[in-house]
Parts: sequence; C-alpha cells; structure tokens
Amino acid sequence: MKLKKELLLKRNNNEIKIKRTPNGIPEIFANNIVDAAFATGFVHANDRQMQMFLTRVLLKGKASEKLSDEKGLVEIDKFIRRMNFFPSIDKEVERLEPIVKKQLVAYTEGVNYYMQNNKGIFDFKLLGYKPEKWDLKDSLLISKVFGFIGLVDAQMAMEKLIVQMIQNDIEEDKIKELFPYISEKIDYDLIKKVTVENPLTPDALKWFDKLPRFNASNNWVVSGKLTESGLPILCGDPHLEGNRLPNIWAELIINIPDNRITGVTVPGSVGVILGRNKNVAWTATYTFMDMLDYKIEHCKNGKYKRENGEYHDFKIRKEIIKTKKNRLIEEVFYENENGTLEGNPQKEGYYLAFKWSAQDDCGAGDYNGLLRMHEAKTVKEAQKLLSMPDASTFNFVIADTEGNIGYQMSGRMFKRAEGVSGLIPLPAWESKYNYQGYEVKANLPTLYNPDENMIVTANQDLNKWGVANPINLAMASYRADRITELLKIKKKININDMKKIHYDLFSIQARKLMQYIAPLLPDSANAEILKKWDLNYDHNSKGATIFENIYINILKVVFGENGFGVSVVEHLMKETSMFNDYYGNFDNILFKENSVWYKNTSREELFKKGIEAGLKEIVLPYGETRKVLLANLLFGRKLPKFLGFDYGPISLPGNRATIPQGQIFNSGGRITTFTPSYRFVTDMVINKMHTNMLGGVSDRRFSKLYTNDIKNWFEGNYKTL
Repeated sequence: MKLKKELLLKRNNNEIKIKRTPNGIPEIFANNIVDAAFATGFVHANDRQMQMFLTRVLLKGKASEKLSDEKGLVEIDKFIRRMNFFPSIDKEVERLEPIVKKQLVAYTEGVNYYMQNNKGIFDFKLLGYKPEKWDLKDSLLISKVFGFIGLVDAQMAMEKLIVQMIQNDIEEDKIKELFPYISEKIDYDLIKKVTVENPLTPDALKWFDKLPRFNASNNWVVSGKLTESGLPILCGDPHLEGNRLPNIWAELIINIPDNRITGVTVPGSVGVILGRNKNVAWTATYTFMDMLDYKIEHCKNGKYKRENGEYHDFKIRKEIIKTKKNRLIEEVFYENENGTLEGNPQKEGYYLAFKWSAQDDCGAGDYNGLLRMHEAKTVKEAQKLLSMPDASTFNFVIADTEGNIGYQMSGRMFKRAEGVSGLIPLPAWESKYNYQGYEVKANLPTLYNPDENMIVTANQDLNKWGVANPINLAMASYRADRITELLKIKKKININDMKKIHYDLFSIQARKLMQYIAPLLPDSANAEILKKWDLNYDHNSKGATIFENIYINILKVVFGENGFGVSVVEHLMKETSMFNDYYGNFDNILFKENSVWYKNTSREELFKKGIEAGLKEIVLPYGETRKVLLANLLFGRKLPKFLGFDYGPISLPGNRATIPQGQIFNSGGRITTFTPSYRFVTDMVINKMHTNMLGGVSDRRFSKLYTNDIKNWFEGNYKTL
C-alpha cells in the first residue's frame, strides 16, 4: 500500500484521503488534525523513509551498530553519546499538551502502519539494516536536535577558536575589537593552561553533515499598507545545506474542516514548521542565540575544584557502543552542573566543560507551540505559540488576515552574571560566574506592527528588539539591508516583486568595500573590469571573481599576516563554516580607518597589498568557480554518476552577502553549502503559497519526484499550492 496518485486510509473508522497534486506534493484530507498527523507519518515513510530513519540512527548514537563498523560512524556515535541530547525524555513526554501528544502518537502510528504494510527500501537492504518501529520519542529527539546542529558549526566552533587565539597570544585588544560583545577581562595565564579537544573528527564530520541543520536564512513580511492587495505579504527563504538529496524539507498540504495548512515539514517530525493556515502565515530564520557555554574545570584525582578549595566527585556516565562487528566500545563521561567535561579528570589539569541551555527539562515546548499553529487566528496568538520552543532558536516573522504583522524569537538562553559575555570560558570554581537560571521569554526580542510596516530578518543582530541580549555573535546585516532597500523602492508591492527579491544578486558588502578598493586600483585589464563591475554576482561576471580574489587576499594580509597566520585564515575560509557565518566581524575591522589589526601600517597600504595579490590570480567567469554536486544523502559520490543518485554539478548562484547567499566551503573533507533550500511567498488575501525547492518530493532515486523541483528553483519559477 503506497501513495501513488490517490489513496484512502482509515483510522478509528475515520476516512483519510491522500492525493498528489500535479507537482507530486502530498495533499491530505482528514476529519481532524490528529488524523492528519497519522497521514503525515504515512506520507513521510512513503516519500522520505531513508532520510528519516538514517537521521534517527545517527541521532541515537547507534550508527556503527546499525549501518557499518567504519571509523567515522564510531566517532559520530561517540559525539552523540557525549552530548546526551535527551537525559529527561520521559519527563518531556509527560509535559506534552494533550492535543499535541495525540498528534505525535498518531504520527507514530502512521509511520509504523506504512512500514508494516510495505517492503523495506533497497538502500537499507544493501547495508543490512532493518529499521525498528518508529517511536514517539524519536520525533521528540529529531525536533530537539534540529536547532542544535547549527550551533556546533557556528557558536561552538567560534568559542573554541577564541580560546585558541588566546593560547596563541593574539592580543586582547585585537580579540575584543573582532568580538565586541566580549566584556570580561581575559585571563591569558589560566586559558593557556586549558586542554582543548576538538568536538568532532573529520571522519565524524562526514556523517554529522548528513543531519538536518538550520544555518542561515532570510524572511520578511510587509503590512498591507505597502501591498497592492491591501493585506500583508510574507516571504520565507531558509538557507540550509543545498548540495544534498533529498532536500531537508518535505512539502505538505493538510485539509481539515474549516482550515487548510500548507508548508514544509521535517521527515521524522510532525507539523508544518514554515507555512500558513487559513488565517496566519509564519516562517523562520536561525537566531544565532548563544545557547551554549564553556566553563573551565580544575581537575585532579577524578574530581573538580570549587571555591572553598574542596574537590567534588563528578557524576560518571558510561555508554557502551556496540558496532556491527560486535565490538564493544566503552565511553566514560564526567558531568556536573556545568555540563560534560572534555577530558579525563584522573589526569590533573584544566579542562573545558560544555553545556547546552536546552540540555535538561526541555523539548516538549517546541512541539507544544508548533503543533498548535493550525489553531492560530492572529499574529498575537501565533507569537504566544512561537515563543514556546526552547531547543529551537528561531526568528519567526508572522502575518495574519486581519492585516497584522509581527516578529517573535524563540529559544532558551542562560541568564548569565553581570558582565559575562558567554564567549570566554570562565573558572567554574568562582561562584560569581554561576548561572542565574534562564532568561524569561518576555525579555526576548519581539515586534508587533512596527511603524516601518515591514520586518526583515537575515541572521543579523536583533538584540535591539528585546530586553535580553541573546546574540553575541551574529551574521552581517547585508542581506537584511538589501531586502529592506528593495522593499522601499515600490510604493505598492506584489507577489512578483517578492519573487524578484528572492533572486537578487546585488552585494551591499561589495558596494561598501569598493569605496575603499576602487581608488587604490592600478591601471590594468583586470582592474578595469572590476571598476566597471555592477556589484552583481551574475554567472558570467568576471568582476565578481576579481572582487572575491582581492577580498580574500585582503583578509589574508590583515588577519593572517597581522594575527592568525595566513594558513589559519585560509583554513577558516575554506575548511570551516566559521568565516561563512561571522565574516561581518572581520568586515567591521576593514571598515575602520584605524584598527589594532593594522599594527603600524595604514589600511590603505594593507589593502594595496591585498589588491596586488588578488589581481594576479586567474580570472574565470564567476559561475565557473561555483560548481557543486547535489549528492545523495546515503550514497553520495560513492556510485557511478550514470546511476543518477547525484545531480549536477550545478553552478550555485550568489555569495555570502547576496540575498540567496550561495556560500561554499569544506566540512570534514566534504563540500557543503548555505543556499536557499526552499522559497515561498504568500499574500494573506488568499490561502495560497508560491514555492520552489532545491530538490524534489521523494528520496527514492528512481522516482520521477526525486529531483522534480530543481528546474523551478534555478529558473525562478514558482508552483502554487
């Protein structure tokens, strides 16, 4: 029993119809939201079984047992077990609201009903893996960890880098100029004693990158005062890893009496995360809320020190990893109120303890909010629901059919002591640095019908919209600034205007930097090309390539030769997401006429050196430098190209500061990207969504729906749901 064109199911004597739209999108017709959840589980198991079960195996730390004995899977299992994402999962099940729990139970039933009535997919047969029954807790796990994965690449990695900068004697004034939210005095002597471990090995990263992550995105909404229809228009543009098949998102349409919910879901998790119902539309970007902290623990004889000089016992947690070859690997973790120790306390020394603010007593709130969004009739009601997620930290923008627009941040943040930035590890034995609980949700940034009649978020610093300061490392505001700039051009905006904004390739970053670069350009052929460049990252542009060559070389000069070392800067840009997330911090230095990073040299001289080196590099049309392969989640790059599991290579449009971004970098020896995974626009005057996706409906390679939306994504065509 599989979903092809149309299918009838029964649950508790209620009939449920599922059919495919002309674009292959599953559309559910049910008597209530609980039956719709059952059908959602069935649909996910039909269309995205490989994706959801692979994600579950990885997140449970059982990949080396279920899939393969290879080193990378053992290492990812060690990392997952260390993180201990859900120490109180039974308690969180109890905290689910009754209607929410019913949906999760029904979703689980739907998945298992499909699995019982259909043969397993060949992907898992090749690996000798037979999936166990789906459990409600599996969906809780996927939902909770979805927001965490981006933290590992971004906040966790950057805080480790700051420690390494200190240990390598980068001066305090340089560090604080680069990271202006650092307020505390840096104790170099102490931090130099700290043993730093890498959270993930390259072998583990190759598998870690298969997990869904929310990295960087755009969303915006304008009120009816600025639209042709007279009601708000809302746009969603989540940027995730684009060079993968299947896409992270699965589109879905749900029809229940007197309501219609349309949008995207995450396979393995019930509920429309981004989309709309009859009355309200909502979408999200990643907030870059600082939800993690490192503390320094002084350890000896297996114990940790506290303020009175006494040493206390850690709580010891042992995990047994059983591999497919029946090897048993014991991992021992040492825990206290500051999280999990990164090191062995039996050996005297200073180690980092890591804690995630959503670690304990957290997880139910994410579903309690999102799984009731079908009920929301106004922005105010939606804001209340969307403030409830704790593990997921999102910037939600919202619109309703009454003409209101709003913004709401979600997530649970530490309430830190006065003067503590959260960016520097502090001594755990000094009680003045202890946590003071968690920040109340009412203090998080929020907006309702602002005077500007528009709200735009693109991962920029939004602390000004709230009482608390949840963001201490943000992306640059270039994308948000460009969207705002384009929204102000027309007096009355329509759907087509919004679609054009999605595909705009103009760079405000380039415009600002060219003010300083252009006067320093010599008389040469490549310099003349750059002078005439229109600041758009078009496929055929050589000006874009020349600018990138110069920009990268300026960074190497300013931050490499004058600080980190050129090889370190090259590594950050090419092999990690840190520069791709936080390039704005580096740009803010370049915009200053005087900086401690310039040492005794002028900005002009440093720029000239970078320009000279950049102009010597080979110049290709920009698109030729942007080739990536959309790789199958399980078999990517492992099978011959003619079998069609991978798609491409394609030329990824845009760059870091353009609205579509289009960032490309290595992660654990594997190419990954930030790019629009999904685009949608909706005018609140009618319950329709205009969408396209970098991927397709199904994760089945030999399905016609495997890559059926990619052409629309590239050509700027939108299907209507």
